[in-house]
Amino acid sequence: MFEISFPELIILAVVALLVLGPERLPRAAQFAGLWVRRARAHWHEVKMQFERELADEELKKSIDATRAAMQDFQASMRESIDEVDAVARQARLDPPPTQAGEAASPAIESEATPAPDAEAGKPDEAASPDPKRDDA
Repeated sequence: MFEISFPELIILAVVALLVLGPERLPRAAQFAGLWVRRARAHWHEVKMQFERELADEELKKSIDATRAAMQDFQASMRESIDEVDAVARQARLDPPPTQAGEAASPAIESEATPAPDAEAGKPDEAASPDPKRDDA
């Protein structure tokens, strides 16, 4: 900020000693030191506040970027869920695909096969005598 070299500082001290005198010079040095300390404290406070504002701004940018990424991820997840739901709905509505030869031929055979005759399936009792039965 201010660049005061050592020779300039010596010249300033000699001029202050000549102008203020030896009695008032210590009090003036204390007063100058007090103001320099206050100025440094204010400068440090402004600097820290500026750094906090920058950190807050960077944090906000980071949060916004993270929020945007999260919303993009959420949108892609919703699209995936919608696709899965659509496939599930389609699977419930449509019968599972089968091969044309397998599914059609058993159905045709079962319809074409005649039902067995109830009378023809029973053995004739008169033709074949029961060995356990006695007629006598």
